[in-house]
Amino acid sequence: MTNTKRALAISAPEPRTLDLIFSDSARAELHAKYEIVEADPENIAGLGDEILGKARYIIGQPPLSADTLGRMPALRSILNVESNLLNNMPYEVLFQRGIHVVTTGQVFAEPVAEIGLGFALALARGIVDADVAFRQGTELWGGEGNSSARLLAGSEIGIVGFGDLGKALRRLLSGFRACIRVFDPWLPRSILEENGVEPASLEDILTKSDFVFVVAAVTSENKGFLSTEAFASMRKGAALILLSRADVVDFDALMAAVSSGHIVAASDVYPQEPLPPDHPVRSLKGFIRSAHRAGALDSAFKKMGDMVLEDMDLMDRGLPPMRCKRAERETVSRMRSKPVAVN
Repeated sequence: MTNTKRALAISAPEPRTLDLIFSDSARAELHAKYEIVEADPENIAGLGDEILGKARYIIGQPPLSADTLGRMPALRSILNVESNLLNNMPYEVLFQRGIHVVTTGQVFAEPVAEIGLGFALALARGIVDADVAFRQGTELWGGEGNSSARLLAGSEIGIVGFGDLGKALRRLLSGFRACIRVFDPWLPRSILEENGVEPASLEDILTKSDFVFVVAAVTSENKGFLSTEAFASMRKGAALILLSRADVVDFDALMAAVSSGHIVAASDVYPQEPLPPDHPVRSLKGFIRSAHRAGALDSAFKKMGDMVLEDMDLMDRGLPPMRCKRAERETVSRMRSKPVAVN
């Protein structure tokens, strides 16, 4: 017999699954504490008024209309486990009603930062090319194999964007005694200075850096803002590491800058995912490729479920969510990130 005293949560976590984001023990806790109704994200409105009227939480970020939200008087929070804040619901209605929209995206900050550091070191020391050459029997020994090598230690580093991922990168890079500059127009200078980085213009980031990490979210204002001119302004031989979303760069221009030998690059994200087999980036020399796997660790996914449970418990007790990151009224409608295609 169903315990009707349990709060009702609609589960629509696509492209995630409950099995992916909850450990066995966490999922058992979820089902013990809540009445879970699994739903097709594209048809929340079809659940019926009995379910919608009782729903306190939505796990996922399904498209919602103002009419559907109007049928959900008990809704307290939408817990986005896709991690991108999609422009698929009337945020002004949610904010007016005091419904929390939160995201678990910060679980990816540390793993993505670590692979970004790996990209930088691989580009600086030619690790990937040296390995390929060794396999082919064309390796160069000693100093002969280091003609273009450089140190990350003591270098000049630029970070474009300083959210959770940018902060995680700064922590990892702090041991390299580098000059770290940051461009983020959404943050005041004092926050950057308190985090031990130098506030800088985008021009300074591009022209003064040996390594540029691009970790900015895609918004309505910055789509494709790193273009041919931006790459041309970078130091010859500098490295660009793209970790956030491909839409912040003109990807064809990035490939052209690498193909010309002006810069080297690495990316975990692409304009189309999966990439077609004949995409030119697959054979581009000076470009390290990763198949959108930087943050896709099981430990990160399971941390999502723990965060969701902790925040639901807080809200059950009349407290605000604290573990997940809350969407901000002034910026959420500007987000333009595409949903992930695969886990």
